Formats: sequence, structure tokens, C-alpha cells
Amino acid sequence: MKGPLVDVASLPAWLRPLVEASVRLDASAFTRFSPSEGGQARSASVLILFGESPRGPDVLLLRRADTLGSHAGQVAFPGGRAEDHDDGPVATAVREAEEETGVDPDGVRPVALLPELFVPVSHFAVTPVLAHWSNPSSVHAVDPAETAAVARVAVEDLVDPANRFQIRVPGWRRPGPAFPVDGLFTWGFAAGLLSVLLSAAGWEREWDRDDVRGLAGGERK
Repeated sequence: MKGPLVDVASLPAWLRPLVEASVRLDASAFTRFSPSEGGQARSASVLILFGESPRGPDVLLLRRADTLGSHAGQVAFPGGRAEDHDDGPVATAVREAEEETGVDPDGVRPVALLPELFVPVSHFAVTPVLAHWSNPSSVHAVDPAETAAVARVAVEDLVDPANRFQIRVPGWRRPGPAFPVDGLFTWGFAAGLLSVLLSAAGWEREWDRDDVRGLAGGERK
């Protein structure tokens, strides 16, 4: 199942185009990977939580601790593996977001499900959950052993052409998007999601897709 979970008319005007677009997005819009036939991917969810500040819409991101065994130091959306007691992907995403960032679930309104996406490096089948931060709460890195930093990143900064380029990563067939914003160098899975969603929402501004850099620090190549 994917698409809106609420009446789109009940959402803020700035969020409606993105939620409406979620119906038209399929997995191929985000990734070329799919689980191998007969493979058993592990279920997981991430929370893509959009709020609003005096600067306009923003999104909640975190940086994973450098000591973690997988995706160490990478910027990500709050989220993680589904537990047996979770009542579906929305419950997983909200639970993980609370555990990682301390966000108050009562202020989080899930509004749409995106298609399940396969992440081959970790063998997860990830369901992204779009949500509106209807009543924002304070957030922080709850467990430094898992989360190094938490930030609300302005969409205005993400779509600034000065904050967008592509990176080459060893083993990748083609360059992928990157966003160096608020001291968070976002690339990989999270950057791929952001890139598609910014475009789908109609927020994207023209940027230099020929600006391709190396992974380490986003240096030019």
C-alpha cells in the first residue's frame, strides 16, 4: 500500500503537492534495486518528517554515530528495523524516531506511505513514511552511541543550487545526489529520497548536475 493516509485538503498548502505526488511515485523513481528472487529482505521504515519554521518548511535529519557497524557517520532519516510488536510501517517509523531523536509522537501526523525500497548494502526493504510535524517538539540525540546529531534542515537550504552536487562512490554505476547543509553531508539513501521528493513537491530549483565530486568531503573531481 502507498499513497495518502489522510484527507489531503486537511494539510497545509505547502505540503499538499508532495502528498498528492506520492500516489504517482513507484519504487523505480527512487532506486534501480529490487530484492533478489527468493531473497528475504528485512523490513524497516524511515520517518520523513516535514515541519515549518519562520524560514518555511523543514525536514528532520540525523547523523548516525561513527562507531556503528553499518552506515556509520552517515546522515539519515530517523528509522530502523521493524519489531514484532510494531503495528505496520508507520508504527515502526514513529517508534524509531522517538527512540533516536526524542520527538513527541503526539505531534507527528503520518500523511502518506511511499513505495517499499530495497537497500542492498544492508538487505533492508524500507518503507518511507511521510509525516507532518503538526505540533513540533524539541529533539536531540537520545543515545550518542547510535546518533551523533539531530537537526531540522530548511527546505530552502536543500534546494539552494549552491548546496547541491553529485558524488562518485566506488562501486556505484553512476553518480548520486549530495547536500552539504547545516554541517550535515547528506548522500546515499537519504539524499536519493530527498532529491526525488524535492522535485515531486515542485520545490526544486535548477542546479548544476554536471558538478560531480568525490565522496570524501565532497571535494571536486
